[in-house]
Amino acid sequence: MTALTQLTILAPGLLGGSVARAAREKGAAHRIVIWARRPEVRQQLRTQPWCDAVADTPEEAVREASLVVIASPVDKIVALAAQIAAALPPGAVVTDVGSVKGEIARLGQAAVGAKAHFIGAHPMAGSEKTGWEHGTARLFEHRTCFVTPLAESNAAAVETTVAFWRTLGSEVVTVGADEHDEIVAHISHLPQMIASSLCAFLAQKNPAWRNHAGGGLRDTTRIAGSDPALWRTILEQNRDEVLRALRAFEEELHQFQIALSNRDYVEVTARMERGKAYRDQFRPLP
Repeated sequence: MTALTQLTILAPGLLGGSVARAAREKGAAHRIVIWARRPEVRQQLRTQPWCDAVADTPEEAVREASLVVIASPVDKIVALAAQIAAALPPGAVVTDVGSVKGEIARLGQAAVGAKAHFIGAHPMAGSEKTGWEHGTARLFEHRTCFVTPLAESNAAAVETTVAFWRTLGSEVVTVGADEHDEIVAHISHLPQMIASSLCAFLAQKNPAWRNHAGGGLRDTTRIAGSDPALWRTILEQNRDEVLRALRAFEEELHQFQIALSNRDYVEVTARMERGKAYRDQFRPLP
């Protein structure tokens, strides 16, 4: 990929901070400009070596941008796209890191208008930690990044977006926005609901029990430490797909319960073996 003239990152948290660090380390852009909502954060960012300039407004940040990455919570992405639309250079590409894509992909393109291109993206990378200070240049390496163009999306803008995420180390998968939302409801949002629900259930038991927890409970519930406010916005945006996934999982759990109640240990074992086989086929993490 030819280095971008200017990369602009709006509202950096963990993902946005990691985008900036990775872009600087891998030479993805000649100039990196950042805007953050809070003045104290903007002041802190001005001291970072992976940031060339910090703007006081989103409009100022994007005026010379080749590519804009909106790294805000999902419920703020479209509003930010609309806010910067008039300031975008002709032909600029706007992408994002939101974990829901259906409405964002469609409304994002409508927000930036005809002179720019909105191409949705979702890197499957992150942590239960939040904040730009926890970012790392290697966060995206060998991790899937979904790119979700519309049927009418500009082909060159799609290629720019794909090439950018590949430069940061991601393995790009191009899918429709609605298909993306179905996939992540099962492989990302459902696990979060299970981990959070399990911890909420155990919180009703003797609190001393958690002091005896081994690796199993800790590994299973690590993501329960994620920010509930952030997850609320994700669940609001992907409510229908998450509900479908939860209902299907409830049926799976119910069938496991029936087998155990009936002392059908052959069926219990078969279900556990099926789960083990699925888990064993995960590709190793980098």
